[in-house]
Amino acid sequence: MSHKFAGGCDHVHTHSDKDPIDNHTCHCSVCKSVTGQDTTHVVFFKHGDLGVDESDNLNRQPFNAKNPDGPLELCTCATCGTPIMLDDKENRIRAIVPNLMGYQPDSLPATYHAFYDPATGAAAPNDGRPVYEGLRPDFVWPKPS
Repeated sequence: MSHKFAGGCDHVHTHSDKDPIDNHTCHCSVCKSVTGQDTTHVVFFKHGDLGVDESDNLNRQPFNAKNPDGPLELCTCATCGTPIMLDDKENRIRAIVPNLMGYQPDSLPATYHAFYDPATGAAAPNDGRPVYEGLRPDFVWPKPS
C-alpha cells in the first residue's frame, strides 16, 4: 500500500498519510551531536499519525545523552542500525530526519529555523525563513495519543 510519506530501511518501515505538524531546520547541540550535521532537518508528526511496522525490530536509546530520562528516544533498526525515528515516551510526537531516515526531504520542506543561538558563533541563517531561539512561537505540543 502506498502512503503519502514513507521511510525507514529494508527491515523497519514508517509511514503517514497525514501531514506533519512541524517542519524545521534545527540548530541545537543535541541534533548536531546525534546526526553529525551542522543543522538538521526535523519533521514532527502527531504520535498516532506516524505508523511503524516491525516495531519489535527497533533498538531504543535516549536521544539526549545529557538527559537520558528525557522524553525522546532514538529508534534504530536492530538488524542494520539505520536510524528510523525519534519516539516520544509521552506519546505526543514522532519525529523523523528525512535525509537520514529514508524520506524525501523535498516532500517535507523545513519552514523555519529552530534553536538558533548566535552565541555559538555560527552564521545566522539567511535563506528567508524565520529564525527562532526555540520552536516556532505558535507551536503547541499535541495531547498524548
